[in-house]
Amino acid sequence: MKVLLVGSGGREHALAWKLKLSPLVEELIVAPGNGGTAMLGENVPIKAEDVPALLELARSRRVDLTVVGPEAPLAYGLVDALTRVGLLAFGPTRAAAGLETSKAFSKEFMAGHGIPTAAYRTFTGYEQARGYIDSLRMPPVIKADGLAAGKGVVVSNRLDEAQDALRQMMLDREFGDAGETIVIEEKLSGQEVSLLALSDGARVAPMIPAQDHKAAYDGDEGPNTGGMGAYAPAPAMDEEMRSRVMREVIEPTVKGMADEGRRYRGVLYAGMILTERGPKTLEFNCRFGDPEAQALLPLLDADLAELMIACALGELEPGRVRWRPGACVCVVMASGGYPGHYRTGFRINGLAEAEQQGCFVFHAGTRREGNDHFTTGGRVLGVTAVGSDLREAVDKAYGGVRAISFEGAHYRGDIGAKGLALQPA
Repeated sequence: MKVLLVGSGGREHALAWKLKLSPLVEELIVAPGNGGTAMLGENVPIKAEDVPALLELARSRRVDLTVVGPEAPLAYGLVDALTRVGLLAFGPTRAAAGLETSKAFSKEFMAGHGIPTAAYRTFTGYEQARGYIDSLRMPPVIKADGLAAGKGVVVSNRLDEAQDALRQMMLDREFGDAGETIVIEEKLSGQEVSLLALSDGARVAPMIPAQDHKAAYDGDEGPNTGGMGAYAPAPAMDEEMRSRVMREVIEPTVKGMADEGRRYRGVLYAGMILTERGPKTLEFNCRFGDPEAQALLPLLDADLAELMIACALGELEPGRVRWRPGACVCVVMASGGYPGHYRTGFRINGLAEAEQQGCFVFHAGTRREGNDHFTTGGRVLGVTAVGSDLREAVDKAYGGVRAISFEGAHYRGDIGAKGLALQPA
């Protein structure tokens, strides 16, 4: 079969790698792809947001399955467009993707279906939102309603910091139209864990829990990023807690979306915080996380293409989603200055050496020129390793990181530390 994979990040390289392992996949097209996907299939220079061009590509190349990686094409209705002309696509429709594309809709949905989440208020006017923050005793979380590349959330530590974030989103329009509506919610404390599940619109199959690291620097310091690393499984969410989250969050969400006429097919990502009062839902994403995908897919003991087809057709058999023992760690190597201003165009050295040490090196912001690779983005690489346990996976991943170099390279040195701290001495 012929597969079109949409996207250009580390998640897409990981998806491409896993799809190419399937005996079903004979040809892989990636739009627009990156320097890593170029080694697995054919990169086509069409932006992920260009729905008409992607639709024409899928039709002209007679693609059997389109896999949508990032959130933007879901928000623009790529799956709807493909489905209308009889083409198979893995991912939710535009209406179903509202769980991610609108924080306000997501919170209202959770409130309406009894899904545990933080208390919140939604605002469309700056003065009302500013006055509400003035009335609070504790600093809140400020969220831009729309898509903001994973950066439209500020977890404030002071009320004046919350006011600054509000001003930047609503007045300075730091995230453009995404900040026209703002969600202000209570700040919760506890371990953050991501639980992803495959859904065919009725049946769901959970993945193993993963833990992302959003802050730019060690110890969860610094500004929010798209993600500086992840590991799986996350011991903070044991099997009992995973079952509870499935029962209280994932399953009622899939059922509630179907009841509202927004049948959800694809990957549902629940960002959870494990509080003293039980698990609370921070957010939903409507696709594989990045870098969670890089930490999860090497442990998936199943044919990804087969599972995606089953989800798209409404024929998922949850028992076919199996997992290998062990642990996987992904450490993101970023450009110096990310998530702020950064420079690109630097040669990347040591890729082969890292792979010789047993690492998967998933490309994100790279381009390939001959046999060389150069940096093109903020997050450049996801150096990933599997181990028999978390300690071995951490050591292998950082061994790979140390083998790679490019000017200004920055990475966190504590990916997986939270999990190691929960393990017996």
